[in-house]
Order: sequence, then C-alpha cells, then structure tokens
Amino acid sequence: MDILITEDIQAACLDRLAGKFRVHRDGALWKDKARLAGAIRDARAIIIRNQTQITTELLAAAPRLLCIGRHGVGLDNIDMTAAGKAGVVVIAPLDANAMSVAEHAFALMLALARKVVAADRSTRAGEWARLRYTGTELAGKTVCICGLGRIGRRVAVRAKAFEMRVVVFDPFVKADSPLLSESGAMLCATLDEALAQSDFITVHSPLTPETRRMFNAQSFAAMKRGACFVNTSRGGVVDEAALLASLKSGHLGGAGLDVRETEPPTTRAEFEALDNVVLTPHIASFTTEAQDRTAEGVASDVERVLNGQPAVNAVNFAEPRR
Repeated sequence: MDILITEDIQAACLDRLAGKFRVHRDGALWKDKARLAGAIRDARAIIIRNQTQITTELLAAAPRLLCIGRHGVGLDNIDMTAAGKAGVVVIAPLDANAMSVAEHAFALMLALARKVVAADRSTRAGEWARLRYTGTELAGKTVCICGLGRIGRRVAVRAKAFEMRVVVFDPFVKADSPLLSESGAMLCATLDEALAQSDFITVHSPLTPETRRMFNAQSFAAMKRGACFVNTSRGGVVDEAALLASLKSGHLGGAGLDVRETEPPTTRAEFEALDNVVLTPHIASFTTEAQDRTAEGVASDVERVLNGQPAVNAVNFAEPRR
C-alpha cells in the first residue's frame, strides 16, 4: 500500500492519487486503534483530518511511512516531535483555510451582535418580536484577536473594514512587528489587558500545553460585562464549565462556538439552551474553496514525497526516509 486515508475526505485530487498509487480509504479507520495500527504498517503515506491520533506508538508501527498529510491546520492530533525523530514529514497547507475561518469568526460575531439565530427561531415560531431582538453594531467596538497568525491577521483586516478598534494578544508577536502596522492592531502585553477593553474576543490560537484552558474563570472575569466570546480555534483552549457559568451569570453577553472540548459533545442542553449562544459543528474551514485548496495542497505534496521530492507545505524539519 502507498497511501492510507483514515477519515472521510472527498476530493477529486485524491481520486487522482488513486490513479497513480495504491490507495486504501476507510473513513472510519481512525475509530479503531488496533485496525489502524495494522493498516498503517505497509503505508508510505497517511492522509488524515483532526480525528486520527498520530502517536509515538502508531509511528512505531509504520516503518515505511514517509509523510503525514494533514487535511487542515491544527496539529494537536499529531505527535510532531515523534514524527520528526522518525523522519516522517508532516504536510499541512496552513494558508488554505485561513480566509474561510476568518469569515466564519465574523459570521459568529455578527450573529451574536444582531441576535440572528434567536430572532430566526422566534420568527419561525410565528412571532414578530422586533424590540426583543434589538442588537448592537460592530462599528466603534473593540475586538480582541487572540493569536495574530494567518487567520488572526485576516480577521484584523476585516475588523478595520467594519470600523472596529483592534487589539491583539500574541506572546510571539513583538511590538515592532510589521504584522501590527499592516493590520492596524494594537499589541497588549497581557491577555487580561486585552480582554478588559474588548467588546468582542475571537480566538485563533493553536492548542498547546500552554494554551490549554487559557480561557478560564479568571480570564472570563477579566472581560467587560456584556462582552461576546468567539472560538473557531480548538475547544481545548476553553474551560467550558467556566464559560457556561459566565454566560448564565450574565457577565458575558454571548458566545459563538465552532469548536468544543469534546467533539461531538457527549452532553447537551446547557449551551444549547441559551439564546445568546451560537453553535456550529466545527465548520469554520468547511467552504468549497478552502476544502479544495487544502486537498490539493496535501495531495500534490504527498505525490511529491512519494516520488522522492521535497514537500512544499512541510511543517516540520524531518529528514525524509528513503
């Protein structure tokens, strides 16, 4: 076998690979660790989304593996250190879905500001409650962007177009960074400083040991009363119990969540019961354009690696196996 695809990924470029290499596709394989370990043993490449967990143990079971194609940008389901040590190249077209995620973050902010979802439900139920759904404008408000990477920068540019004031918290961005002047954003030294002045908070940070549950009871308390919180990054950066408590107390004005700590959630009827919460099922990157760009980037690089060429979208510095 040349290529193993362990999740449900549909794209014409993957069909193209099947015309050139021996491809095994099983969209449910990620659910069965034993079967996955057996299937990967002969694979030279594996293509995954965010459900397949690439661990040290799984890599040890894959002596022929040359590359991992990550259909998406989050790398928290891949042991990057183990992959590098094993000489396995990790491929992820990091720019491919940035525009789509940035637009979805704005969709959630607008939905919260104008109470779109609750007003839709009410109207469908036969009501015409115009005053109940009086909203607020984005113009003139302050938005805090947590993480000024590829997605965060696009959010900043669009926030300026909406006449918003933009503040940023990102420990990896320096005060003299051109990213700030290009986006018109103001860098804050601490997260609490950024949160205290913001009407909207949108998260674009990767999930790492340092960012896990960085949004907790303390950080929600640091936010302005009535602020709206949006997360399109990873559910693990949020302490969901603390977020729920802040929403129920009325301290936070609303939340837009595309991602959750557990996906899909194992319990329901808490966030789902609140009219000031908008929930989507991890679809920020799910546009036709982003999916096509991502699939093409992964497929072309997998083909390059299997043909002995370097990957264009490599995100680690492993010396490829031969």
